[in-house]
Amino acid sequence: MAGNDWLNSYLEAIIDSGPNVGDAQSSLLLRERGYFSPTRYFVEEVITGFDESDLHRSWARASATRSPQERNTRLENMCWRIWNLARKNKQLEGEEAQRVAKRCSDRERGRREVTADMSEDLSEGEKGDTLGDLPATAENVKGRMRRVSSTDVMENWAAQQKEKKLYIVLISLHGLIRGENMELGRDSDTGGQVKYVVELARALGTMPGVYRVDLLTRQVSAPDVDGIYGEPTEMLHPVKSENPAHEIGESSGSYIIRIPFGPKDQYISKELLWPHIPEFVDGALVHIIQTSKVLGEQIGYGQPVWPIAIHGHYADAGDSAALLSGALNVPMLFTGHSLGRDKLEQLLKQGRQSNEEINATYKIMRRIEAEELTLDASEVVITSTRQEIEQQWSLYNGFDPVIERKLRARFRRDVSCLGRSMPRMIIIPPGMEFHHIAPQDGDMDGEIEGSGVDPSSPDLPIWAEIMRFFTNPRKPMILALARADPKKNITTLVKAFGECRPLRELANLTLIMGNRDDIDEMSSTNASVLVSILKLIDKYDMYGQVAYPKHHKQLEVPEIYRLAAKTKGVFINPAFIEPFGLTLIEAAAHGLPIVATKNGGPVDIHRVLDNGLLVDPHDQQSVANALLKLVADKQLWGRCRQNGLKNIHLFSWPEHCKTYLARIACCKQRHPEWQKPDDGYESSGSDSPGGSVSDIQDISLNLKLSLGDEKNEGSGAVDNYLDSGENAIDGKGKLENAVSMGTPKVGSTNKSEHQVGSSKSSALRKRKYFFVISVDGDGTSDFLESIKKIVETVRQDKSIGSMGFILSTSLAISEIHSLLVSGGLSHSDFDAFICNSGAELYYPSTTSEDGTHRLPFLLDSDYHPHIEYRWGGEHLRKTLLRWAASTSDEKGEGPIVSEDKSGSTTHCYVLKVEKPELIPSIKEVRKSMRIQALRCHVIYCQNGNKLNVIPVLASRSQALSHLLLPKTGPSPDFYKMNDVSSLRS
Repeated sequence: MAGNDWLNSYLEAIIDSGPNVGDAQSSLLLRERGYFSPTRYFVEEVITGFDESDLHRSWARASATRSPQERNTRLENMCWRIWNLARKNKQLEGEEAQRVAKRCSDRERGRREVTADMSEDLSEGEKGDTLGDLPATAENVKGRMRRVSSTDVMENWAAQQKEKKLYIVLISLHGLIRGENMELGRDSDTGGQVKYVVELARALGTMPGVYRVDLLTRQVSAPDVDGIYGEPTEMLHPVKSENPAHEIGESSGSYIIRIPFGPKDQYISKELLWPHIPEFVDGALVHIIQTSKVLGEQIGYGQPVWPIAIHGHYADAGDSAALLSGALNVPMLFTGHSLGRDKLEQLLKQGRQSNEEINATYKIMRRIEAEELTLDASEVVITSTRQEIEQQWSLYNGFDPVIERKLRARFRRDVSCLGRSMPRMIIIPPGMEFHHIAPQDGDMDGEIEGSGVDPSSPDLPIWAEIMRFFTNPRKPMILALARADPKKNITTLVKAFGECRPLRELANLTLIMGNRDDIDEMSSTNASVLVSILKLIDKYDMYGQVAYPKHHKQLEVPEIYRLAAKTKGVFINPAFIEPFGLTLIEAAAHGLPIVATKNGGPVDIHRVLDNGLLVDPHDQQSVANALLKLVADKQLWGRCRQNGLKNIHLFSWPEHCKTYLARIACCKQRHPEWQKPDDGYESSGSDSPGGSVSDIQDISLNLKLSLGDEKNEGSGAVDNYLDSGENAIDGKGKLENAVSMGTPKVGSTNKSEHQVGSSKSSALRKRKYFFVISVDGDGTSDFLESIKKIVETVRQDKSIGSMGFILSTSLAISEIHSLLVSGGLSHSDFDAFICNSGAELYYPSTTSEDGTHRLPFLLDSDYHPHIEYRWGGEHLRKTLLRWAASTSDEKGEGPIVSEDKSGSTTHCYVLKVEKPELIPSIKEVRKSMRIQALRCHVIYCQNGNKLNVIPVLASRSQALSHLLLPKTGPSPDFYKMNDVSSLRS
């Protein structure tokens, strides 16, 4: 926090303020002033520097107190309060140092183990510690940008794409998204990300080779929002289409598709959306399958046209995209926009909330785990800057730039990566629309005197609003456009301007700090910063030289840039850290030279544009000198302006999309492996399902993550409908009530065939309803009794119709068979078996095709291609055994976990837990594997006595999705009886 470096020394400064003021050891502040006033020192360097407005209000009350004794008492209390806050900050810094040290230790251990496994000699390309795609010098970066974006290369690329008909799916769940008149700034969820995804979708839809783009978001039909957000579909009309007329088809273009999920009549914040993500995934799957079929009829010669990629934006959409990617077997891309670990660290450093309080407010741990999952599932992660990769993504267990470089070098040499993988981090700066920008060469004098355009004209109200602050409006304007937030460092800019007399004589300063009606109605943090700025303006007597308008419209921002350019002004971004810096690109597009922080994204922007100067945001004198240099040197100003205008096209949306599509083309293309049904099968009118895919009432996939330390996947209970203490009659009654309450509505009948996999699952197509029995536990008798109750009760109710049963559990198929035989149940009583926590999917058969177990079951061979993405195989098994041995050694209690060979399969490694009380949590096991670049899904099951390790995209819910979702026709409806812990993790 700004100014907090004074806190620890405040009381000492008070004590030492007497005869020691003139000593050489006295503080810089004291030596500059030549005298010391504790009160003035307290106000200017402690209160204004401390990011808590309630302290300032306390000071105001204290200073207004007439009684000296009471005033001193108030000040003393405030001093000790700040002292305690400083001590708390020190404690937090210590805890943070411990976390960083542990993270570094774990990462180094992971690197050593990975290097030990890779026994081959490392090539030169593997020995560096930096990202392979990120050259160290500015010349290399600029050269690479120009090479990738050169006209010849892109023209050749466009010619190659014209014959393609690509379908792309983007996902952005939170906020209010519409194509026109976006309500940016309406709330914290409707900001830059909304603008970004809408413009990206619109721009992609105009690119050669792209036939359709769907931007999936949430449908909101709340009374307090505009009706457009309740419309299921909205077409995004292109600003400027690059597609020739013959490429425009019936369903082509870009669309906003709003999927209903969550509270139907309520607009809720992103922190409250997490429990509703499974509902979104269900609806999105149905939409994508239907759209792919329609596109197949139009442009695919009867074959479905599947998305070439699914791109999630922000953690919630990334979580959804990972599940959709697994269900559809298509590549996934991800853009974080902002990251949870970075936010958590920033909040902890502020010292106002504990880890638990932060998690309760922001659901930060759920967000972080979702971001870790995106690293597991994504082929490409798109970032805006190198800083985002090196300082933010490197905080995650699932990404290590050193290991990433080694793996990529081995991949290029066609050497095995031993089951390990890392997503490819790609830097593609956000695009901008420049069609409406026409930089002019006129200056303010010529504009006002020669062309008759008056800045106070009613046609330009924002000009008049700004100019009214200035005594001499013809001076060059230094423009800053940022929120009144401590991180934006506006106070340093104001101090630099106020203390530099030559700069004040040559220029004016304009601060666009959002919109406000009353300072008292602003958030405490923003109000504190604004009050500090107003005090500095008064302190340096800058009235007539600084503008700080209260209001501006989003549509007026380009006019503000244009005004600054006409005065031959400069744009400045002095933030302590700037993740990207979109305002710098906007300013450059209007012909404004820039001064920007050297921390973060502006470094990359400056390397490409070369249109200004970079400064240390903590160095007030450096900020002043850079501004003075650009304002005073007209030749330098002109060169920076021309450089920015010459290179700005590199940040346009067409350039962004060309690079984007080129990166997608490098992904290994995957698609659903669903086979066609038997040619001889025809659905009968009596057995065919009556509802269309849109009439599925409750798909209930329960696609959710287990984030806690739970060690049980199930407890053997069957749900609240059937209690083991109740007799069969009561159980039957409750079950009948549940079924009758859940009976779906009947929609239009579709006679087309329903593909579910192959001929071995043809019986599934004859069912009208399914009952999914999801049970688990280590008690065989309870396990069997639960299954028997459900089967018997359902079969006794003749009104239900054609009902099928699906058994979903953590057991292997051999264990299920033994269990059914011992309980007198037949495998033919069930239509499908989801085994090994979702790693295997079987169907009953009269003859065995399972060469391993010689059992009467048929394996669904179409399912494995959907889940084996990034499966580590035997290399993962060896690492798990090494982890099990090290865990036992660390505890010193003998074997804690051991391999269960009898229960393991090709896609599920089972470990037997010998001592459940000593076994690490799921979180720690996931972390150990991710640090070594091994992607898997870890589940404790059977009351914590077994540990199943399966592919990262596998789960019982994903298997259910693969089994029952419609492929080209209508789907049966189904009900689910599950245990207390439900299906996914």
